[in-house]
Amino acid sequence: MSEPLKGSCHCGATRFEVTEPPKELTQCNCTFCSKRGMLWAYYDPEQVKITRRESVVTYDRNAPVEHHHCQVCGCGTWTDMPVWENDAPVPGKFRVGINARLFNDFNLDAVRVVFLDRRDL
Repeated sequence: MSEPLKGSCHCGATRFEVTEPPKELTQCNCTFCSKRGMLWAYYDPEQVKITRRESVVTYDRNAPVEHHHCQVCGCGTWTDMPVWENDAPVPGKFRVGINARLFNDFNLDAVRVVFLDRRDL
């Protein structure tokens, strides 16, 4: 088994690890993601471990999606969300979006980026 891939916000108040590097990344153009500059790596909840969680603030205006960020340095860190199919949440199925820009020592250019057009949200 390989070592987990680790990451953190800029100040280190939020730290996390995932079981494996992302196979692809998602760039979404909704107003939230584009204004925050997010590049998402999606995982099943059991693949993500938040190892330090100080000063985390949750933005849940788009419930059932919950975006988390560090109150100290402002970095958007992760998002808890349902799995979506046919523009609707699947009951009981969830995933975690990690801001891939926060991975430590990881070459983002080596991973394919998928563009998600959600400007209509």
